[in-house]
Amino acid sequence: MFVSAVAVAQETTESEWSGGRDNNIQTVFKGGTHSVTGYGAITNKFTTIRGDFANLAGVYGGVYLNQKLMIGVGAAAMTSRLDVPTRYSADPLRDLNYEYGQVGLVTEYVLGSNKAVHLAFNLFSGAGFTVQNDRNEWDRWDHDWDDDWVDDDYWDDRTRDTNWFFVVEPGVQLEINVFRWMRFCPGISYRAAFGSDGLGMRDSDVSNISYNATLKFGRF
Repeated sequence: MFVSAVAVAQETTESEWSGGRDNNIQTVFKGGTHSVTGYGAITNKFTTIRGDFANLAGVYGGVYLNQKLMIGVGAAAMTSRLDVPTRYSADPLRDLNYEYGQVGLVTEYVLGSNKAVHLAFNLFSGAGFTVQNDRNEWDRWDHDWDDDWVDDDYWDDRTRDTNWFFVVEPGVQLEINVFRWMRFCPGISYRAAFGSDGLGMRDSDVSNISYNATLKFGRF
């Protein structure tokens, strides 16, 4: 009976392999052409910096391992206007604005990737920076095309008070499989800054919750 049981088990295992089905052994990389794929994403985050609304637009992407783990890189930058208070201005005689950005490593771990709706946990870790620069309103420009409409009295493209620091941003998303190649992912994250020492930009000014909407494209 024991020998028969072993023979039946061996035959079953061989038939599973020959039939192309997975056996009970779980591995990091499964066989087949889809074991290592990849995807890219565009994302928009709604957050606050120094207590004021800030809109961050970003991109990221990388390789997708075993339909579970994505490892890649990403970057984001602030697209909204954030005025520098006069007491923190690097040049009080000019109308300066803050700019914020971040770039670094992005990882995502997906639960139940094949389900229509599932969760994904992500982590950004890398460098963040703030600078002060000139970003005048359009109504301050001279639109007389016969003259030099970029007036040096109004525009200065130099950056001031460049401030680099470390950023960690864990988050969670609700992934919705819209198509096989596209996913819509609303989510929430928390941006934590370490070592920011810019004028009016301490760690507590940069760190805050972000609400985001993301579109992912690729082979999942």
